[in-house]
Amino acid sequence: MSQYLTFVAFAAVVAVAPGPDTLLTLRSSVVGGRVRGTWTALGICAAGVGQGVLAAAGLSAVVVHVEPLFQVIRWVGVAYLVYLGVTAIRSSLARDGAWAVGELSGPVQRPWRALAAGFLCNITNPKVLLFNLAVLPQFLSAGAGTVTFIAYALTLTALGAVVLLAIVLAAGAARGALQRARVRRGVDGGTGAVMLGFAGALAAGH
Repeated sequence: MSQYLTFVAFAAVVAVAPGPDTLLTLRSSVVGGRVRGTWTALGICAAGVGQGVLAAAGLSAVVVHVEPLFQVIRWVGVAYLVYLGVTAIRSSLARDGAWAVGELSGPVQRPWRALAAGFLCNITNPKVLLFNLAVLPQFLSAGAGTVTFIAYALTLTALGAVVLLAIVLAAGAARGALQRARVRRGVDGGTGAVMLGFAGALAAGH
């Protein structure tokens, strides 16, 4: 139990650390409201569950050790982060906000778009795979089985879900202020710049 509690404390720190998932959720919530932000968070969590199950089944290890496949995932992740970053920056530069409205409006009509965006943001991040393979096992006792591994991975996803939903609720509560053109452009511009920074860091990684 002590090992698990230690992992929970560590996972909580990981969950609150800003990353592509949190920024995407924030932007979706600011532009599309709580519904859009919630669907984005659900997509991220679905990918997190999938990555945890794959790691427990040993498939993630195969991906990591097959260099060409791992590199494909890494560069797809880079490309997607660049896409998100450029889209956000273009939205911040649009005088009438057309890019923001055109891209993320209609949270009820097309929730699958937000779900897919969140899923792709997480599933194409190879650092999640590496965390599940290299860091998570350090907290497992000798002889721990697949069920225990999955339980730990789901714990990380659950803590991440709490953080993402907190972002959605906070953004929803402050949406009146966040909807001001200057603030909204600042969120878009800042998000875009950081996303491009994450893309550069991922591209430079080995």
